[in-house]
Amino acid sequence: MIFVEVTAAMLLLGLLLGFVGAGGSGFIIAILTVAFGYPIHTALGTALAAMFFSSLSGSVSHYREGNMILKTGAIVGLAGAVGAWVSSGWSSFIPEDKLGWMTSGMLFSSGLALWFRMAYQAKNGGKSSSAPMQTIGMKFYASAASIGLVTGALSGLFGIGSTPFIQLGLMLILGMSMRFAAGTTMLVIMPIALAGGAGYYSVGYLDIQLLIAVVIGTMLGSYIGAKFTKRVPAVMLKTCMVLTPMLGATILLL
Repeated sequence: MIFVEVTAAMLLLGLLLGFVGAGGSGFIIAILTVAFGYPIHTALGTALAAMFFSSLSGSVSHYREGNMILKTGAIVGLAGAVGAWVSSGWSSFIPEDKLGWMTSGMLFSSGLALWFRMAYQAKNGGKSSSAPMQTIGMKFYASAASIGLVTGALSGLFGIGSTPFIQLGLMLILGMSMRFAAGTTMLVIMPIALAGGAGYYSVGYLDIQLLIAVVIGTMLGSYIGAKFTKRVPAVMLKTCMVLTPMLGATILLL
């Protein structure tokens, strides 16, 4: 019965996530802990692992559209996987109540970072304000790896996707345009989610049956919700995108 209830709840949540185009791992964590009473460590591991499946289809689509820089995405993603694997083990040493507050804080920060990304995009018209960094040399490899390690560690520790942080890193540090940052980020998230989920599984915090329910519900809901994205004013859509992680954070604080 709980499987059906979780799937139904994730289906409704998926409608919102598909509408705003967000991964929604923070919101998933909030619903699993507050509405269904799952331990936050289990919710973190499940939400992080679920991101792999939601990012897979997006990565294929962006690759076919030519919105992805494979070399950069591979380096940032592999470094991110290392960060996520290591930090997912750290979370077991943080008490549940403190981890809940910390995750909530990161969700608020994610919303602010998303707002900053939108402001940056509006100011530069989707283009980088600096010349793109050449994908050769030690400076590039060090910069790309640093972005991956930091954002991967955030994802693994708090179970969030870190999408705004990854995109900001790609744009501000590597000089990538918004178009390529959006597509490349989808590739980056995949190894981070896979390594982070495996890390939580290794310490006993990943519920496979719960993961299946979350994936089924969110993917079906997201598919339907995405059809409404073009049917609302842009201002309303941007507002919902910023408020979604903050709303998840508020629920988690409860």
